[in-house]
Amino acid sequence: MPVEFLGIAATGDGSETNVRTTPAFDRDYTLRLARAHEEYGWDRVLFAYGSGSPDPAPGAAYLAAKLDTLQILLAHRPNVSYPTFAAKTFATLDRISNGRLTVHFITGGNDHEQQREGDFLTKDQRYARTREYIEIVKKIWTSHEPFDHEGEYYRFNDFVADVFPVQKPRPDVSFGGSSPAAYAAGGAEADIYCLWGEPLAQTAEQIEKVREAALAAGRTDTPRIQVAFRPVIAPTEELAWEKAHRTVDAIKARKADGPARHRRPGNGRPGAWTPENAGSQRLIEIAEAGERYDRALWTPTAAATGGGGNSNALVGTPETVAQALLDYYDLGVEILSARGYDLLDDAIDFGRYVIPIVREEVAKRDAERVAAQAAEEAERERDRQQLIAVQA
Repeated sequence: MPVEFLGIAATGDGSETNVRTTPAFDRDYTLRLARAHEEYGWDRVLFAYGSGSPDPAPGAAYLAAKLDTLQILLAHRPNVSYPTFAAKTFATLDRISNGRLTVHFITGGNDHEQQREGDFLTKDQRYARTREYIEIVKKIWTSHEPFDHEGEYYRFNDFVADVFPVQKPRPDVSFGGSSPAAYAAGGAEADIYCLWGEPLAQTAEQIEKVREAALAAGRTDTPRIQVAFRPVIAPTEELAWEKAHRTVDAIKARKADGPARHRRPGNGRPGAWTPENAGSQRLIEIAEAGERYDRALWTPTAAATGGGGNSNALVGTPETVAQALLDYYDLGVEILSARGYDLLDDAIDFGRYVIPIVREEVAKRDAERVAAQAAEEAERERDRQQLIAVQA
């Protein structure tokens, strides 16, 4: 089973621990960070989406034109453009990148963030809209004859695109979420299903729910699984844990001093905030239940951000973190997403010290699996030959 690594295509150098020193979109930093990922063994990078952030589509086009092999995962929220327009944008980007695009559809887990760009649908309505949106985009990518559409959220007549993706039959669709509505939509439509890093037991449960949803939707295949972490690595375990505690202190200090536009609305109490999305709620519950899980999972980073997105850490030496990632690989996770807090230096260190270990161990597992399959086939053939001899 192949393994892939997803990093981040940040357009500035700020993070949960560091105040940004660049413009919101800095061409030099964006390219430098992406080149580091390409040079140090990463497979693709994510262009994330935020209501006030730089538009990720032009950023993706910029990198696609500058780099040769790095793949791009483009985040897109259906509320910001009509699916006919978006499908053409994606197809054009796939052309620019010569078939290196995957699209990650974001339904939106926070009403306040969605309303910043005029989206006032409920969460369940958003999931229904996203599912319809993905269906339309897929059809536009693969249909060379005009067609009409009249659905719950979109209606148009006689549309056919004049630009089609390089990838056949189409680029992959990525999707995430931890609610029943998310499992149902992603299980039906996603090629890749994205989860935030949780303990192994909870991750296995979510993978099973995704597979059940895919089967319920009538699929004969299931989405590939991606899981995301925040690695904190150092040459020794002691240094790694010291770094982890410094990281949490920096997150708390940065959060307290952050600009007002980045603060989440409270729920009637000063400074209080309860996340609406199931994924963040799960991270908070896991953090409240314990700080350390399995081989290297550490939850205080998630607790410090209030369950804000990909925020659970893997702490230890490169060897420890690599073995922890392999534990998830053994669950069936094919795409490992990782993002440090010093975006550039951590991308280089992870690529230099962690990725090679994981790839080497995966290659060993694959070789052992092939050898075991060959041995089983040889044994079946011996049994067959013996049966033929007896019958003769």
